[in-house]
Amino acid sequence: MALSEFSLIERYFAGATPARPDVHLGIGDDCAILRVPEGYELAVSIDTLVQGVHFSPRAEPEGLGHKALAVNLSDLAATGAEPAWATLALTLPRAEESWLEAFVRGFAGLAREHGVALVGGDTTRGPLSITVQAHGFVPLGEGLRRSGARPGDLIYVTGSLGDAGLVLLARQGLYLGPGQLSALSGRLDRPSPRVAEGRALRRIASAAIDLSDGLGSDLGHVCRASRLGATIRVDSLPCSEAVAAYVAETGDWSLPLSAGDDYELCFTVPARRQGEVEALGAGFDCGFHWIGTIEAQAGVRCCLADGQLLEAPLGFDHFSGSD
Repeated sequence: MALSEFSLIERYFAGATPARPDVHLGIGDDCAILRVPEGYELAVSIDTLVQGVHFSPRAEPEGLGHKALAVNLSDLAATGAEPAWATLALTLPRAEESWLEAFVRGFAGLAREHGVALVGGDTTRGPLSITVQAHGFVPLGEGLRRSGARPGDLIYVTGSLGDAGLVLLARQGLYLGPGQLSALSGRLDRPSPRVAEGRALRRIASAAIDLSDGLGSDLGHVCRASRLGATIRVDSLPCSEAVAAYVAETGDWSLPLSAGDDYELCFTVPARRQGEVEALGAGFDCGFHWIGTIEAQAGVRCCLADGQLLEAPLGFDHFSGSD
């Protein structure tokens, strides 16, 4: 017997994620009714993943469930927010039970890890598309934003850059790299949102953004919002062994500079707080890595160790080259 919309919701999504005392009314009504704690502001992010644009028809549903939530938690992390709730709008070509079971397993696993309650959403029939809206709390006045950078600030990133882009190249048959590539597949399929790192940076960082579209593009957003520029020291970019091997073999820096889907944090810190931020970063497995400096001159410049400038590649843009 085919699943109805409401039996689908009841079977797979109601109760799939942790219960929270600040959810007065959740799944099953016209709206969720939620309570924001006193002394906090609400941070909200929404992202859509579309088959054929963000993932291939062969993508595994458990990974899609994880990633659909992770990309939103990464946005919350960039503001320093504590995740709380999520809503899900799921468009399906058909209600395939094995697909739904795996999707919910991936989504709910990450939700439990971060204490996120699924409080509502929508299901409809059509080409596969997944939209998640995530909500989190940040103390009044402490939310990080893109516009806070100042001249002389140091630029840092978490983790490593270019791994997801390298995996995508390999899957498209455009690069046959060393054996480490299989170990990097999780960097594309199941990114780890830097939520704890974002919270820790609230009172130290002057500006922050998550790296979804590529370092050159996303740091450019910070520079434009702050009405400043930046120089990236390319030789300081943190890269995995596989990405470093690709750069050494090809001389192509585009992966760490412009490949999307890293979901690391890029943030700026006043120079006087360098010791403080590096001590803080030592407490996280991903680490905090200095990559450059904020400057008064507009634009993003990429500088090699010998002082030669590279043109900063842009990252992903859905509508670049469109009519």
